[in-house]
Amino acid sequence: MGIQWNGSYIPIALLVLSVVSLIALILSLVGIHGAMLPPENKYGLVFDAGSSHTALFVYQWPADKENNTGMVSQTFSCHANASGISSFTKDPPQAGDSLRECLDAAMKVIPAERQREAPTYLGATAGMRLLSLENKTAAAQILAEVEKTIREYPINFRGARILTGKEEGTYGWITINYLLDSFTKYSLEHRDWIHPYSDNTWGALDLGGASTQISFVPAESIVEKEEAAEFRLYGFDYTIYTHSYLCYGQNQALLHALRIIVNSSAVHQFEHPCYPMGYSENITRASFSNSPCAKQQESEATGNVTLYGTGDANRCQETFKKIFNFSCNNYTSCGFNGTYQPKVNGKFLAFSAYYYTFSFLNLTEGQPLAAVEAAVQTFCARRWAELMSSYPSEKESRLKSYCANANFILTLLVEGYGFSNNTWDNIVFQMKADNSDIGWTLGYMLNLTNMIPTESLISLRGHEEGVWIAAVFFIVLMLALCLVFLLVYFLK
Repeated sequence: MGIQWNGSYIPIALLVLSVVSLIALILSLVGIHGAMLPPENKYGLVFDAGSSHTALFVYQWPADKENNTGMVSQTFSCHANASGISSFTKDPPQAGDSLRECLDAAMKVIPAERQREAPTYLGATAGMRLLSLENKTAAAQILAEVEKTIREYPINFRGARILTGKEEGTYGWITINYLLDSFTKYSLEHRDWIHPYSDNTWGALDLGGASTQISFVPAESIVEKEEAAEFRLYGFDYTIYTHSYLCYGQNQALLHALRIIVNSSAVHQFEHPCYPMGYSENITRASFSNSPCAKQQESEATGNVTLYGTGDANRCQETFKKIFNFSCNNYTSCGFNGTYQPKVNGKFLAFSAYYYTFSFLNLTEGQPLAAVEAAVQTFCARRWAELMSSYPSEKESRLKSYCANANFILTLLVEGYGFSNNTWDNIVFQMKADNSDIGWTLGYMLNLTNMIPTESLISLRGHEEGVWIAAVFFIVLMLALCLVFLLVYFLK
């Protein structure tokens, strides 16, 4: 027996259907807010295992990405209170232990529910590159120990390796241009991300303890393709010139100059033009001769020597010129030691040891080259007692070397890379941008986020956007039809 409908039930049914449709519409519209909620942040950790120390940087980025490259920002940094991992050849486990303080601090920053998925990398630079050349077994043992330590923590460790000089230079270039919005930035006018002109990119000048890198987009085509790096970011292709000079980092350059000053003669006392007048020290020959950057006969030197500072900036710079070979061989344009390099082009950002030295000397405000040279001359002429009185909180090991460091930087930039009075003003000395440290680690993280799957936006509705729009349209249509039928019924 079928159900008998009475005409009086029709308006009630339509009214109920209208109310249900209205409630469904409200719930769907409320879901819009949930549909547009940003996803939780992801986190990544990168260790910068340099020649003199190790630093840990923690980065975060939203799970949805912009043109296949995550929008990454630095959220935490920690500098290990120990020397670089390459110094632990006699006790490799200590290399791993030196990372624990920073790892413990990072675990307090990253939410517990995000730690196990946080990709973690350790990149070793020139210090380990030198050790690998000298003793591959020792380098491998140190990397094994740092891996063992990092794997004890609840993070997604993906390995420790020694970066090539080319990688270090490239990732430093990426970091700078990312932080300075050279790749992409948000336009309030267009309410969208836009891509600035490619000729607005910055060059990168990095100076570490054991190596130095130069990377930039040249005005001409790159002749030697092995000096070029190609990659894709934000949907655009880039080709840059980049070269790394091993053994020409700041610390190794000072040792090289010292080997020139202290010749192989039987004399035990030497004047050091880069040290302040009134400063003296006793050192062993082995302390500056036992290096992979030294010639074999130099590494066998024994005995002690005494150094006396003379504070002569001109002689200091002449000494540093001797550690370079400025011949271009068959190239019309080069850096030094016969290495091909196009002429420097555009703006450059100099960081790491460049910044630390020039910041101490108050030379980071865009002074002309002549003014910089004059300031270095004046500083080098100051006596050791006066310097210690003026800078009581500065470590003596650093204070004695600022004159040498400044003259090495001037020689490297002007004689080595080819900056002049006309192009010196294009160099900016800076260590931070957009609250992030400048270095290769952020560029490394930016590149590696391309391998991390993109998560969907958090959704409270559980449907694809097209299905949801169709459902809302159907609900609105049903609600409208119900209201029309009700209106017609009551009018009759």
